[in-house]
Amino acid sequence: MKNYTFSFTTSNSVKEVFDLLLNINEWWSGIYEETITGDSQKIGDEFSFSAGGGMHFSRQKLAELIPNQKIVWQITESNLSFLENPKEWEETRLVFDISEKGNEARVTFTHEGLEPEIECYDGCSTAWTQYLQNLENKLIR
Repeated sequence: MKNYTFSFTTSNSVKEVFDLLLNINEWWSGIYEETITGDSQKIGDEFSFSAGGGMHFSRQKLAELIPNQKIVWQITESNLSFLENPKEWEETRLVFDISEKGNEARVTFTHEGLEPEIECYDGCSTAWTQYLQNLENKLIR
């Protein structure tokens, strides 16, 4: 099975990318009337994400944090009301790997568990692409 993955490079430093990723309100918003509450700065922090007039709700817990290299959020709760199984995202993981490549930072996002075989894949992968392009645009100097 293949998880949804999206990668890009930017001229920003790995620290700038890392800091922006942890500031989720800056990039994971502005598309589907999102509401984000909670924190995501240190291991164990939790935040909730709601979008689409309540059609999407998920709670994430910061599970792994390697400064300037990796961020992993474990999805502990989901209610995707537009799906037959609204809990489809539960126990999936949102993984950001950041690496230095010459004078650029490479960002690779993987939603572990968001696979083509599940109902949400098409709609959710399209939304992820929009949010990740939003992130990429925030990093353009």
